[in-house]
This record gives sequence, structure tokens and C-alpha cells, in this order.
Amino acid sequence: MKFAIIAAGEGTRLSQEGVRLPKPLVQLNGRAMIDRLIHIFMQNGAEEVVVVINNESPLTKAHLTELEKHSDIPLRVVVKTTPSSMHSFHELSPYLKEDRFCLTTVDTVFREDEFSRFIEAFKVSDKDGLMAVTDYVDDEKPLYIGTDTDLNITGFYDMPMPGMKYISGGIYCLTPQAIGTLEHCICSGMSRMRNFQRQLVSDGLRLEAYPFSKILDVDHAADIPKAEAFLNEVH
Repeated sequence: MKFAIIAAGEGTRLSQEGVRLPKPLVQLNGRAMIDRLIHIFMQNGAEEVVVVINNESPLTKAHLTELEKHSDIPLRVVVKTTPSSMHSFHELSPYLKEDRFCLTTVDTVFREDEFSRFIEAFKVSDKDGLMAVTDYVDDEKPLYIGTDTDLNITGFYDMPMPGMKYISGGIYCLTPQAIGTLEHCICSGMSRMRNFQRQLVSDGLRLEAYPFSKILDVDHAADIPKAEAFLNEVH
């Protein structure tokens, strides 16, 4: 199984708030966010990790080049400035279309034990996708998830509908069938990951929600100590 990281965002809000490092290299408890993700993926049986970064980040490129030399698994780095996360996903897709894969962004913060259970559940699932969800809402524009009683996903919504408790956690386990939907989205001029997720439902892919207790994103400087405190919690 392959794992993929979207790390092509410029981290504009972080830099405007005084964070000097590019987002992938921002440290949580002394470890760069991208290093943390790659390590977790390796712990969960990654056959290869594919990362997309932008052309504006020579520090990140140099860091990953050095990491490649010492990695125990293949680490593929795609350098391309893209207009959106979905376009970044599209740059990664040629390397993901042969097998099941897990995709997330570089600033997604979660508990490692929950992530391991999530990956194991996907490995034995007969669904087309297992999507990480959480009832912890700490996002400026959350994407709400509609499900039935068995947690099969029925829709994705910008605003909560009655009875909805979960939002997207931004971690996607998908089968190669999703790449066909992605191609359709790109050809149709779509650019947002939430529209890609809606299209998965429209295309009839069977998606299941997998609850995490909490998932955080590091978008602002204040999110860094918040994420560190979360990772340091005893549970």
C-alpha cells in the first residue's frame, strides 16, 4: 500500500504570522511535520511514500532530498507548484493508480494508534474508500459528512444538516477507482477536494466514515502549540 502527502501549499498564513520555516518543516515537539508523517507511514507498512511540494520551497526540497538518501522505503518527491490541493493530488495520481493508497496533507495531526487502526480497517474493507472523520470541529470551513446508521457516507456538505455530527478529517484511504473520478474533476475544471469527494458519491463509489477522536490542522501559528499539546496528551 502506498501513502501520499500533499505538501505543495505555501503556508501563507503561517508566514504572515511570523513562522519562518515552510509548512512541511514546521516542528511539532521537535520534529518536522513531514518527517512525522513519513515515519508514521513507514510504521504502518508503506511500500512507497509520494510527496508533492511546490517550486517555491528549496528548503523543503533539500530536506527531502537528504531524507531520500537514508529512507528505508522508496520516497518519491514531485516538485510542482499547483493551484489547489486537488491539482496537487492529480500530480501524485500517476504513482497511486495501481493499488490502494492513503492520502493526506502535511499539516494533518492525529493520534498514531487511531491512524493504525484506520489503516488496518481499510486493508480488510470491501469499500471503495474509508474517510477519516471527527466530531471535533476546529476548522474555519469544515466539510460536514452525511452518513447512514452504518457510517456509509451519503453526502458532503458545507453546512451541517440535522443529525450530522462528523466533519472530514482530511485523511483519505482510496482504491484506484477514485483516480477516474479525479480525472473527471480535473477535466471539468473543479479545484477543491470537497468537490472531488462529492463527485465520488455522485459516481457511486462506496465510501465509509471512520471516526477519529480528534484531528487538527496547522494553519495558523497558534495551531502549533495546540497540536503539540494534543500529541502530548496521555490517553
